[in-house]
Amino acid sequence: MKILVLNSGSSSLKYQVIDMETEEMLAKGYFERIGQPNSFLTHKVNGEKHKFEHQAKNHEQAIEFVLSRLTHSQYGVIKSLEELSGIGHRVVHGGEKFSDSVLITDEVIEEIKKCIDLAPLHNPAAILGIEACKKIVPDMKMVAIFDTAFHQTLPKERYIYPISYEYYEKYGIRKYGFHGTSHQYVSQRVAELMGKDVKELKIISCHLGQGASICAIQNGKSVETSMGLTPLGGIVMGTRSGDLDPSVETYIMQKEKLSAEQMENKLNKESGAYGVSTISVDFRDIEEEANAGDQKSKLALEVFHDRAASFITKCMVAMNGVDVIAFTAGVGEKGQDSRQDICDKLAFFGIELDKEINQAYKGVEGKISTPNSKIEVYVVPTNEELMIARETMKHLSK
Repeated sequence: MKILVLNSGSSSLKYQVIDMETEEMLAKGYFERIGQPNSFLTHKVNGEKHKFEHQAKNHEQAIEFVLSRLTHSQYGVIKSLEELSGIGHRVVHGGEKFSDSVLITDEVIEEIKKCIDLAPLHNPAAILGIEACKKIVPDMKMVAIFDTAFHQTLPKERYIYPISYEYYEKYGIRKYGFHGTSHQYVSQRVAELMGKDVKELKIISCHLGQGASICAIQNGKSVETSMGLTPLGGIVMGTRSGDLDPSVETYIMQKEKLSAEQMENKLNKESGAYGVSTISVDFRDIEEEANAGDQKSKLALEVFHDRAASFITKCMVAMNGVDVIAFTAGVGEKGQDSRQDICDKLAFFGIELDKEINQAYKGVEGKISTPNSKIEVYVVPTNEELMIARETMKHLSK
């Protein structure tokens, strides 16, 4: 059985075809600048990359072209669309309605639309992808996999904000959490690597990259996470501020005469490690400058590591302990110095990395803590697409 995984952006489309018998990725691609004159597709198959200049006025045309590549005699991996068992769609926000992935129906689409206010940049794009597929392959079964669903097991005292309760009742303002698909995959994979049942472990999953979140997973369920109502909350990120004293925002708005939209843009796109370093949105560039002696870059990394280590301790409190910490995503998988610095801040818990192994593990899966470490530490490259495919299969098999 083969599953097509789609991740629709406002002007982009990412995809993978996965053979679920072997869980092998057969093809992947990225359609960029949809709706613009110079749109193009980068398609990878059999280790080769192919670029196609193709005008796609909308997502429907983009998906049609992608499907033509997937069935192409030279670039394809399937002979016909009948070889696809279903399509899995990544949807960022499912609100409180969805605590699991779900088979897509007209009713489900309407519920996703109701969450647009909570994810105005992401949910409309997902709907475009879903509705385009409905037109092109109307008989194909489709499943929606939500970033927020994994965190619907959070205890109420951890997702309710200490503001007037009426705002939760009227607008659904609460902590939702994100990166759920990644945290779910990482927790299951690290349990496999340890040879244990995920339901027997207390796991802290650290998804660290330009977008970053940390999640406490107890008995296979999310019980605490750093991101909040939106992906802006939590720890420091590439360009996002993470948690702040709320008065910081109103004070700056008053002083700079900024609208709410302008302030939100600054917090999302001009803050975080980039805001402190003033160097780059890329942690690799910031680390390079820090190693060259740039003080703002050093400070940006220190702030990032401090906030990450602090939230890891918060996750320990949520679970009354921890068995294993797993690092994933760009910085988590390849930022050896960041992993070392974060774990050094947690040394008083008995955490100890093997420095040589940690330095050697760049994008490599495995254990990086010493045998004497009281808490095991792993690097686990995330695979959200495979998790989406698994969730899609789960529903198709019912």
